[in-house]
Amino acid sequence: MTTYADDQATVAGMSELAFEAAEARTAHNYHPLHVVVSHAEGAWMTDVDGRRYLDLLAGYSALNFGHGHPALLAAAHAQLDHLTLTSRAFVHDQFAGFCAALGDLCGKELVLPMNTGAEAVETAIKVTRKWGYDVKGVPSDRAEIIVASGNFHGRTTTIVGFSDDPDARGGFGPFTPGFIQVPYGDLAALEGAITPHTVAVLIEPIQGEGGVVIPPDGYLRGVRELCTARDVLFAADEIQAGLGRTGTTFACDHEGVVPDLYILGKALGGGIVPVSAVVADRDVLGVLKPGQHGSTFGGNPLACAVGHTVVDMLATGEFQARAAELGVVLRRRLEAMVGHGVVGIRTRGLWAGVDIDPAVGTGRQVCEALMERGVLAKDTHGSTIRLAPPLVVSEEDLLWGLDQLAAVVGD
Repeated sequence: MTTYADDQATVAGMSELAFEAAEARTAHNYHPLHVVVSHAEGAWMTDVDGRRYLDLLAGYSALNFGHGHPALLAAAHAQLDHLTLTSRAFVHDQFAGFCAALGDLCGKELVLPMNTGAEAVETAIKVTRKWGYDVKGVPSDRAEIIVASGNFHGRTTTIVGFSDDPDARGGFGPFTPGFIQVPYGDLAALEGAITPHTVAVLIEPIQGEGGVVIPPDGYLRGVRELCTARDVLFAADEIQAGLGRTGTTFACDHEGVVPDLYILGKALGGGIVPVSAVVADRDVLGVLKPGQHGSTFGGNPLACAVGHTVVDMLATGEFQARAAELGVVLRRRLEAMVGHGVVGIRTRGLWAGVDIDPAVGTGRQVCEALMERGVLAKDTHGSTIRLAPPLVVSEEDLLWGLDQLAAVVGD
C-alpha cells in the first residue's frame, strides 16, 4: 500500500517554507524533521503540501488514542461551550467525576491533577519528601530519593539535576541535592543505597527516552518488596509507559506490582490538552495541606472532561488488548530485521526501541529516510529509534510502516 503523494520531490513546497519560517523565530531547543503538519486523523498526519505520513511516534505516547478521536473531540467540544477554567479556588462540576474515575482506574483513594508530566514528577518529589518528614520521621531537609541511571522524568532544573544525560543537564546547574542514582535494573545496588533518610524510589517501569529499556524480569517486584520492607515509597513514572501503551493499563501490571504513587500524563490528555496527575492513597497524598502545593490550570474543567473520557475508554480494556495484539505483530516484524540493518530490539506492547546498525547510519538519518517514505518516527541516543504508533493504527498500516523501515535499513 502506498499512500505517500507523488509530488514528494517538490524542491521547496509550502512545508519547507513554513519549516524555515518556524526555525527563524523559535529557540532551537528541538531538532525537528523537515515536515510541517497541518491536520491529522487516526494514525495519519498530513503536511501543508498535502503529503500523508504514518505517525509512529504518537506524541511520545500523548496520542495513544490517535489524532482526533471522535469521543475525545466530542468531550472537548461539549465542555468548551460551558466552562474551561475556574482555578482551584473554586470547585467545578467536572472535577469530582474525573478524580473518582482516575482513582478507581488506579485502585487509589486520592488524585492530584496537574498539567504536564514534569509537573507531576515535581509534585511526586514534594509529596514523598513531605511524607518522609511528617510520617516516616526523617530529619528536616535530609530526605533522599533514589533514582535510576538512564532516567528521563522531565526537564525542570530539579529533574535534570538527577539525570545522567549530558545534553539534558549540561549548563543548567547548580542542582538540587537529595537524589541518589543507582544502575537501572540492579536490585542489589538499590538495596545498598537505601538509608534511614530514603523516602522514595522514583523509577520508570520502562525507560522510554532511554530507548524503550525494559528492566530484568522480577525487577519491579523486587523494588516493591524492598520499598515495603524498608518503609520507602515506590513512585512509578508511568507518563509514557502507562495508559494502555504496553498492552496493560500500567507497565507495572506486567509484574503484578502496585506502586505507592502513580505518576501519569501524556495520554491522559487525549492529545488535546495537557493533563497529568499523581494518584495515591490518603496516607500519602493526605500529607499536603492547603497552600503547600497547587496549579492554576491543574484540574481545569476542560482537562477533566477530556481526562474523564480517556479513563472511561481505558476502563473498557479495548485499547490495552489492541496494544497487546498489535504488539505481537510489531515484535515479529522487527525480529525479522535483526541482522539486516538492525542489531537489537526491545518491545513491550505497541512500543519498541530499535537499535540501528551503525553501518546503516544514525538514528536521525534513518528517521529522515523514513520521512521520505511517508513514515514519521524519532531517534534517541544516536543509533536508536523509538516506535510508538497510536493504539488505533490498523494492522495493515502498521505492517506497511515497518516495511518502510525494513527497506531503509536494507532488509
